[in-house]
Amino acid sequence: MSEPLTPRAHQIVQVARQLLEEEGAQALTMRRLADRLGIRAPSLYKHLPDKAALEAAIIATGLEDIAAAVEAALDAAPDTGTEPLAALTGAYRAFALAHPDLYRLMTDQPLPRDRLPPGVEARAAAPLLRAADDQDLARAVWAFAHGMVQLELARRFPPGAVLDTAWQEGITAFQARLPAPDRDHQAAAPPATSHPADS
Repeated sequence: MSEPLTPRAHQIVQVARQLLEEEGAQALTMRRLADRLGIRAPSLYKHLPDKAALEAAIIATGLEDIAAAVEAALDAAPDTGTEPLAALTGAYRAFALAHPDLYRLMTDQPLPRDRLPPGVEARAAAPLLRAADDQDLARAVWAFAHGMVQLELARRFPPGAVLDTAWQEGITAFQARLPAPDRDHQAAAPPATSHPADS
């Protein structure tokens, strides 16, 4: 795992994420970041060893934020009468659509696990494992949600496609896989600690 970031490195990462989200992945260069910070590019390497470390730190902020979003959605599901998987995937979709360049950075390449802070990946995965109550089902739901989001971001669906209905159909099918007692009590289940992608 990576060493904890210094306060200055945290600031650099936040500015880098802002640059990514405002101008896209092509703008995320060390030179462009240094320009935005008002420093020379070599100065960045006093705080982050390379661009890969910078990207891993940005990914960590994205995992923290998506974890918070899906945790909140899952916790609120009983009060709103929403099925947990529907609440969770709705929050996942909303996050991805609101942060498309960040989402692509998080998911379009192998996850740099050796550079992530301890526990951040597990926290992001725990709500899905909690809602699905089965690792294989969690992986399938995650693959469905990710595929739907990627197609939506790429504008690959035909004009007039009702995506909310497609999401509902998919989640309803997954929800039917859960045993009834688990569906009644899953919102109160303790969070799992392993990631759906782990073997």
